[in-house]
This record gives sequence, C-alpha cells and structure tokens, in this order.
Amino acid sequence: MSPVKIVVIAVLLYFGYRLLVSDWNKKKENRTEDSSQNNLDEGPVADVLIEDPICHKLVPKQQAIRLKSQTQDKIVYFCSEECCNIFVRQEGENK
Repeated sequence: MSPVKIVVIAVLLYFGYRLLVSDWNKKKENRTEDSSQNNLDEGPVADVLIEDPICHKLVPKQQAIRLKSQTQDKIVYFCSEECCNIFVRQEGENK
C-alpha cells in the first residue's frame, strides 16, 4: 500500500469519526432538552388563572383582587381596582 493511500484513508477515517461524534453530541443535547421539558411539564401547578368578569383578562388567582358579590353570594376576582369598582357600580345598579 502506498503512503498516499494510507494518508487518504486516515483523512477519511478522521472525517468519518468527526461526523459520528458531532451527530452523537447533537442527539445527546436533544435528549437532555427533552428531559428538561418533561420535568417542567410534570411539576405542580403554582397558580390558577381566572378570568376578570369585566375586562375578561386572565389573572393569576393569588394576584387577583377578591370581592364577595352580594347578589351572587360568591367570591369574584378582578385584575385591577378599576374593574372591581366598575363591577360594584354595576351590581349597585342592578339592585
């Protein structure tokens, strides 16, 4: 076997090795990303979104303004004081 053939074979083997290693690293990165996404999906729910009855925005329940409705006998949640005041005015008009 001539020295040129040995060099060509060595270069081809080197490039083949680099392709395999880079492909293996990409697959490994994808597996770790998938597992981290699964961990996020399986965690407990920190808060529940509720809808403001006035402006229909979704607000985390823990951050919402709470008001007990006198006509509906239930707790109503609002995104802001403004929406709460509008609801109180509307509720007063309906009496």
